[in-house]
Amino acid sequence: MKTLNILFPLLFLAFISNSTLAQEAQSNSSAKIHFVEESFDFGDIYQGDVVKHTFIIKNTGTSPLLLTNVATTCGCTAPNWSREPILPGKESELLVKFDSRGKSGIQNKIITIYSNAETPQTRVKITTNVLPKKG
Repeated sequence: MKTLNILFPLLFLAFISNSTLAQEAQSNSSAKIHFVEESFDFGDIYQGDVVKHTFIIKNTGTSPLLLTNVATTCGCTAPNWSREPILPGKESELLVKFDSRGKSGIQNKIITIYSNAETPQTRVKITTNVLPKKG
């Protein structure tokens, strides 16, 4: 019985230590997403103009970063991104195209990036002021 009283706490401590080490290893070897800029303002454009901007994505983590989806708030905004993993320390591009046809006034569009990063959802934003059509 005395052996069991000594053995059980030792096994429990070993289990806790291994769990903690596994959690630390997992948190230390993860992908981290970083955007050089998180928003972009096109300024004034005219109704019907199509404008584009490229956001630079950097993986500041220690594991490959994989963008699993990029969602927009409306069909007027179209994203294009690489489906290839972004290796630690490397960069990739997210091209966002905005079609102002049928739009007017201030436009704020949110682009949500889904990934395997520590923060699985990240957002960037584009804004513009759509003026009436020329002439």
